[in-house]
Amino acid sequence: MALTLVAPEPKYTDAPLIDLTDRDTRERLSDGAVRAFFNIMEAWKINDTQAKALLGGMSNGAFYTLKKGSGKRLDEDRIRRISYLVGIFKALNVLYDQDLADRWITLPNSNRIFGGKAPLDYMLRGGQPAFQTVRRLLDARRGGR
Repeated sequence: MALTLVAPEPKYTDAPLIDLTDRDTRERLSDGAVRAFFNIMEAWKINDTQAKALLGGMSNGAFYTLKKGSGKRLDEDRIRRISYLVGIFKALNVLYDQDLADRWITLPNSNRIFGGKAPLDYMLRGGQPAFQTVRRLLDARRGGR
């Protein structure tokens, strides 16, 4: 008689992918993303010029309208950028006490990725790929997801 082996159900499953190309999804996520972004900018003491650059660049009028909480729907690029920043913020707060977590992004860093400059400078120069690198570095330091 042949035995039939059945693999157990995994305890881990991936979260469903979010389709940022979908207009309704972006509309649903935009208000929370904007609030999170400005809360992080305040915690990190990032000035408006740098904040605009982290969002991929935008006019003063559009930025300050967004900052006032106009309810504007963000595009895919900006939601993705904010998502990386939220992940970076979370990882820093897992790794360090609040004071260092909030200052880390602006402190000179000897890691070869940053070349003695602050991670903020690296992200401002490198855009989304740099956001991803910083996020992956911090996630690795804290042991994964």
